[in-house]
Amino acid sequence: MISGTSIHARIYCVRMPTSKETVSFLLEQLAPLDVRARAMFGEYGLYCDEKVVGFICDELLFVKPSKGDAEFGPETVAAPPYPGAKDYWLVSGDQVSNVEWLQAFVQATADALPVPKVKAEKKP
Repeated sequence: MISGTSIHARIYCVRMPTSKETVSFLLEQLAPLDVRARAMFGEYGLYCDEKVVGFICDELLFVKPSKGDAEFGPETVAAPPYPGAKDYWLVSGDQVSNVEWLQAFVQATADALPVPKVKAEKKP
């Protein structure tokens, strides 16, 4: 509980679209990792090594829970990136500024996730 309000309610009261500047900043923080962002459902998916490792929603970074996040969990809080979603790790502004920590967290998450399945080509 934060000031008598759950983190879920607090996030949804402050909804705003993510700016391209925020996405660019996060990608710069994560360089030289193999990362990219892709526009999805009005926000952005964050990919590392071609795996979805999180979302950038409402100007906030959410990282997917994985077996590789044990050492990073205490630095983050669980919250859904959008209404109806399961909880992801919400990365604070201080942690986004800590480039070494952020890169290690995102890479550990990517390393723990399975390789994405190759989509079959559509038949004409």
